[in-house]
Amino acid sequence: MLFTDTHTHLDGVEFDDDRDEVVQRAQEAGVGRMFVPAIDMLSAERALALSERYLGYVYPMIGLHPEEVKADYESVLKAMRAMFSTRFIAVGEVGLDYYWSREYEKEQLAAFEEQVCWSVETRLPLMIHCRKAQNEMVALLRRYEKDLPGGVFHCFTGNEHEAAELLRFDRFVLGIGGVLTFKKSHLPEVLPHVPLSRIVLETDSPYMAPVPMRGQRNESSFVRYVLERIAICYGITPEAVANATEATVERIFRLHATDVVL
Repeated sequence: MLFTDTHTHLDGVEFDDDRDEVVQRAQEAGVGRMFVPAIDMLSAERALALSERYLGYVYPMIGLHPEEVKADYESVLKAMRAMFSTRFIAVGEVGLDYYWSREYEKEQLAAFEEQVCWSVETRLPLMIHCRKAQNEMVALLRRYEKDLPGGVFHCFTGNEHEAAELLRFDRFVLGIGGVLTFKKSHLPEVLPHVPLSRIVLETDSPYMAPVPMRGQRNESSFVRYVLERIAICYGITPEAVANATEATVERIFRLHATDVVL
């Protein structure tokens, strides 16, 4: 049984001391691929380097995370766009985050829109981060809905209404991670209302480790706990969840596509 961790920050300093061991544990747990999003220029470079170090196992994304959007975002995006290559499988991690501050609200919106346009142009899917900004995000995406290739709404933790609103974007799916396993999470009640074909697995490691590993540094091998909890939610086998989510990963990320123009 193989499955994919579609969102792990393997490039983070948290893994500098034992990255090879983390990858080995992921492989032993059944993780067949690890997708690494960028948050800024340095992490995009590190994600690309990791894809070369773990060739055919680690796949990089490129994007400017909303929390990294500052006054200089235009020059950062220009430099980031210049380093595009066919090795990148998605534009991400991008989006909007007004949880801590709205100081750079306009800049976040502008940066997100530019990167949405990258997705339209390159046909690479989006890996979207959204916190306290779903209305603004949905309004922006609707302007490009017909042209977008698809993507993932990363770290979905919303209610049934919010899930339905996001799933109206037909080519997008929800990223489900460790929050599903938390005691106070309402996701176990929401998931049965979401088609199994519209979710993918993720960890967001090193953050948000699932039960029973909560409190520890998260890592890709722990995504198996998410998979097993999803199986319980749908009343199916873990193997069925693995097969369904792998089919969705192939559909969204088109890893074997040869028609990407950069």
